[in-house]
Amino acid sequence: MASLNVGNLGDYLREQRRSAQLSLRQLADAAGVSNPYLSQIERGLRKPSAEVLQQVAKALRISAETLYVRAGILDEQARDPLETRAVILADPSINERQKQVLLQIYESFRKENGLDSETGAEGPAADAPKDTPDDGPRTAGEGEAEPKST
Repeated sequence: MASLNVGNLGDYLREQRRSAQLSLRQLADAAGVSNPYLSQIERGLRKPSAEVLQQVAKALRISAETLYVRAGILDEQARDPLETRAVILADPSINERQKQVLLQIYESFRKENGLDSETGAEGPAADAPKDTPDDGPRTAGEGEAEPKST
């Protein structure tokens, strides 16, 4: 098991808590931990368990995995953008139009962050099936039967 980097974790937790506009007491209540204990975690004085980190992540509405990496419990893994696209395309709970819109949004964020060149793909979602014209999201039902208004 990797050693815990609680200082880095504490700073990150404080930043996330402030971004969520929560007081220390509010986060402690939401996570089900004591206020002094959470304060000690933020100051790098305590090493929280994975269970506590999971509760805090849930209260902050962030990924528990992110906190595990920050705490040194998990090693950070480089994410393959093609893997992300494959997960989106394989999700049976969203339809094809929704998948395409989600992929376009994902690609726009990557491009905005200067990461577009890492994909190895030519343009947004090059590995995604193209059953609809690439002219933006449609709002009427599935969008395939009704023409888009101008």
